[in-house]
Amino acid sequence: MHSNSTLLTIENISLSFGGNAALSDVSFDVRQGEIRAIIGPNGAGKTSMLNCISGFYRPQNGRILFKNKTDLTQTATDKIAALGIARTFQNIALYTGLSTLDNLMAARHIHMRQNSLQSILYWGRAQREEIENRAVVEEIIDFLEIAHIRKAIVGALPYGLRKRVELGRALVMEPDLLLLDEPMAGMNVEEKEDMARFILDIYERRGVTIVLIEHDMGLVMDISDRVVVLDFGVKIGDDIPDAVKQDETVIRAYLGEEV
Repeated sequence: MHSNSTLLTIENISLSFGGNAALSDVSFDVRQGEIRAIIGPNGAGKTSMLNCISGFYRPQNGRILFKNKTDLTQTATDKIAALGIARTFQNIALYTGLSTLDNLMAARHIHMRQNSLQSILYWGRAQREEIENRAVVEEIIDFLEIAHIRKAIVGALPYGLRKRVELGRALVMEPDLLLLDEPMAGMNVEEKEDMARFILDIYERRGVTIVLIEHDMGLVMDISDRVVVLDFGVKIGDDIPDAVKQDETVIRAYLGEEV
């Protein structure tokens, strides 16, 4: 699963909002085929870093190289998704009035090549594409065990299932790199266990590289290959979980003495 090839290189990223530094000269990399965790206290800059990678924020300094060739800081947000980067959000960002199936189909639009005019002129080709996209969506529905809610309106679903639909929406984009922003936030123990299992399955069975922001330290230390630690926008640690757990600076900033 692991490879030494670097999928994502973050070089000297600095991001400020009105004079307040959200990120200060942060550098780290993500290797192909690993689960890479970003941890740190609230306000450490974790989500800001994910927003820089996915193109929602433009850092003032530094660059982010994807597959050693594309600088994401210079790439339009919609193009970043097409390159093979998908994400979930801390606050669920679904179409609440649509069904599970419709939400997943909507996320497939980056893979749909036929525009509406071509659909009229070449009905067969557009229909074929629809069938192919539907097959991908159905496979993800089975994979995430959400067949029982395929026709359910997303806004009426319990929170844990909505989080799973959002994960599905990222997966139907068939990403090489999946960015997960607190996928377990607000979940009960059972829902967390389910989500952890799906994250490991995505990684092991689908071969997707994952960058994970998560507050549940036990989970992070269990499933991550390497952990980068941010505090007030500055990188204060970057190592394998066992080393990070014992790092005095990290313990003081975040983990608490009992670790």
